[in-house]
Amino acid sequence: MNLLTMVDIERRKIHRSKIIWILMIPIVILWIPMIINADVNFNMQAEGILPEDNFLVQGFLGLSWFMFPASLVIGTVLLNQTERSGNGILKMLSLPISPAKLCMAKFIVLLLLAAVQMIAMVVCYYLSAAAASSLEDYSFTLGPSDVLGLAGSVYLASIPMAAVFWMIAVCIRTPVFSVGIGLATIVPSVLVMNTKVWFAYPMCYAFRVVTGQMHKLAAHMGDFPCDLLPWIPAAVIITLVCLAVSCNQLGKAERRG
Repeated sequence: MNLLTMVDIERRKIHRSKIIWILMIPIVILWIPMIINADVNFNMQAEGILPEDNFLVQGFLGLSWFMFPASLVIGTVLLNQTERSGNGILKMLSLPISPAKLCMAKFIVLLLLAAVQMIAMVVCYYLSAAAASSLEDYSFTLGPSDVLGLAGSVYLASIPMAAVFWMIAVCIRTPVFSVGIGLATIVPSVLVMNTKVWFAYPMCYAFRVVTGQMHKLAAHMGDFPCDLLPWIPAAVIITLVCLAVSCNQLGKAERRG
């Protein structure tokens, strides 16, 4: 069985689950206060950022710091539990398939879910920008290149973080502990991203990207660079190590049993 076939099987497993709705709820909740408080975007003259730019950046700051990482944590646990409920993992392992390939198929589905959530974020941004524009009689809507560029950067920067969360979910079989550890790793990201070793902590990547974009858009906030070196090599190494551990550990306890 090839990887694409296994990805399709994993996708169908969650087709009737509530994972998609769980991922959509935070996005809707995020933009409601942005519409209600749209007028605060006019109070950023000292920073030198336009109201429409601030509207976009503030929404993505809220997403990248907690809501998107937390959604990935919940998604990893729910994906993992689809196999552990009813001893489904034993049934899968009894088939002539590689546990490592099964692990990668599940991780790809996790990335697909994250992509769906990011698409929903872009759609909700445009709906919210239209609502805020009508409310304040000022256009908060930016062009697709600006919005999609930021959304794509956040998504790509979140892949190493997704690999870390997936490893935690695979290695820690108790869902409450897995969720707790995953959420606990999100909190320090605000502090770590301001240090010289931020590139070693994937949970702060997305937040740093959005913060860097805010500094680019604001004329008076100074630089906040995301240097590709040593960031990209560190991100690749972290992702590969986490996936290697996950592939090695998925179903290991069940196989021993």
